[in-house]
Amino acid sequence: MRTILFASLIMAIVSCNAQQKKVKTTVIKQTKNNTTMHTDTAIFGEGCFWCTEAFFQRLKGVISVTSGYGGGHVDNPTYEQVCDKTTGHVELAKIIYNPAEITYDELLEVFWKTHNPTTVDQQGEDKGPQYRSVVFYLNEEQKQKAEHYKDALNKSGAWDKPVVTAIEPFKNFYPSENYHHDYYNNNPNQGYCRYVIQPKVEKFEKVFKDKLKH
Repeated sequence: MRTILFASLIMAIVSCNAQQKKVKTTVIKQTKNNTTMHTDTAIFGEGCFWCTEAFFQRLKGVISVTSGYGGGHVDNPTYEQVCDKTTGHVELAKIIYNPAEITYDELLEVFWKTHNPTTVDQQGEDKGPQYRSVVFYLNEEQKQKAEHYKDALNKSGAWDKPVVTAIEPFKNFYPSENYHHDYYNNNPNQGYCRYVIQPKVEKFEKVFKDKLKH
């Protein structure tokens, strides 16, 4: 039932390496065969960035996913500092994508379907402000789309409790330490990966099988 509600919502919505304080939403890249490709950027927080990275990097049209920290007041924070819950930072994924292949609306659909947006500062057993649900928008269009989708979710009754996802202007982004990057793919047998991330990825791949890279 929830999947049907989400599907109808997205159709309605579609119709209507250091400090990155200057993230651009649109970039034109030159491809190998001398054609131009426009790329765009989305920044989401939905709990552990190992999970978020694993979801979005499997989507057609997504060029890269970088795990990192953002939204806080400490420059170049470490993982340990963020885990101390005093930096104000959130675990984030910075997603570079080709809007000709996948839209921001579709990324929002994936975002809201792959975590619980009704819990404050918590995803499963991961608890703390660094795990809060948040969309950091980079322009007015992204803000309006996110707010519209959130409002539609709350009105639809897709969740028993209100969606608490924060929708905030982009402030900063700091890439995480290298060992966090591509974590699930590089560490499939690590305990958290096997027992927490793997079941989520398997469910994600069933729900979004038509949007996956081949």
